[in-house]
Amino acid sequence: MPDDFSYFDKIEKALKRVSCFFSFFRIETPIMEDVRIFERGTGMTSEVVQKQIFVVKSRGRKEGVMALRPEMTPGVVRAYVQNGLSYVVLPGKFYYFSPIFRYEQPQHGRFRQFYQIGLEIINTSDSAYDAQVISATVKILEDLRIKGFSIKINSIGCKVCRPSFVKKLKEYYKSNLSKLCRDCVKRYKINPLRMLDCKEEKCQVYKIKAPQTLDHLCVSCKNHFKTVLEYLDEMKVPYLVDSTLVRGLDYYSKTVFEVFVDGFDFALGGGGRYDYLSETLSGPRMGAMGMAMGVERLIEVMKQSQISGLPKIQPKVFLIHMGDQAKKKAMGLMEGFYKEGVNVRESLSKDSLKSQLRQADKEGVQIALILGQREVFEDVIILRDMKSGNQENVALRKVVEEVKRRI
Repeated sequence: MPDDFSYFDKIEKALKRVSCFFSFFRIETPIMEDVRIFERGTGMTSEVVQKQIFVVKSRGRKEGVMALRPEMTPGVVRAYVQNGLSYVVLPGKFYYFSPIFRYEQPQHGRFRQFYQIGLEIINTSDSAYDAQVISATVKILEDLRIKGFSIKINSIGCKVCRPSFVKKLKEYYKSNLSKLCRDCVKRYKINPLRMLDCKEEKCQVYKIKAPQTLDHLCVSCKNHFKTVLEYLDEMKVPYLVDSTLVRGLDYYSKTVFEVFVDGFDFALGGGGRYDYLSETLSGPRMGAMGMAMGVERLIEVMKQSQISGLPKIQPKVFLIHMGDQAKKKAMGLMEGFYKEGVNVRESLSKDSLKSQLRQADKEGVQIALILGQREVFEDVIILRDMKSGNQENVALRKVVEEVKRRI
């Protein structure tokens, strides 16, 4: 709704400011893409693909099934590879502010169409960029004046060390499957890591005692995570290591993180490294790191924290007309004000001088311009100082210049 856009604009302004500083460039992928982009990229075992993706079938066509994008990352990587940017932009650094679609039961904090802001760095395995994405995330939150936020971070390993960890995790949970929630029983079979992401109360006691990813990392992953934390320490970015953090998408590897705010029971967003995603989309292996935050959730936090959106442009001039000839002349005057960059309020649907003056007072303008039939005939306009109430006649041809001088 219109009132929300002052928050949208404020979030976009913060995103652009931080993106410009870190040399991210805007990207916008198609809202609808081949469903295989998300099945292979986001992952068939992810809840996003299993339960939330909108599949679009064209009547009468057999080839190709499309999907409304449930997230941005696979499409951004596809665009980077398909357009040959890997040969000219190294690494590729992109940001977005885009609508996302997921099948949800609409409720508090969850919508079937919502917006995300995000950052992606593609074609680099350097741990410095893990820290840079997290630092940029923090800077966006600071720009929005959001307080009490925390960054939880973990490493979930790579293709070398993760299989042995998953094996130990399955061994641990095997004897307790009957005591877990229905979703965790399914996750045990298709993606055991997601069991560590469960929020059900009955599963928490088992999650706490489960094997920890950090104890089973290979030397390469340990060194990578260690340097990420060192970079964050150097930049004085606060964080909390959480060994149960895994994220919900299949493509993550090594670093993962999430953002929380005190007093709210949901994550504002998160991200991580996805070094194998480009391979699943038929591209070369390219290290990558990214993050995304939900715009509507950011707005909810801002509203409840009494953080205002961008202030509305407050016009200083109100144009009042009386009669048809005056209305026509007023329309022409507004064109002149527009060309000179002066914002003018009006109430063209009202004819009463009293009601228009009341509206001008309500708008809090500095000057009211009153144009009646007599003024049109004499080629003048009444300029009224709304604070003092003083009025004077000004030649119509000079009114734009005079108003600019006074405001």
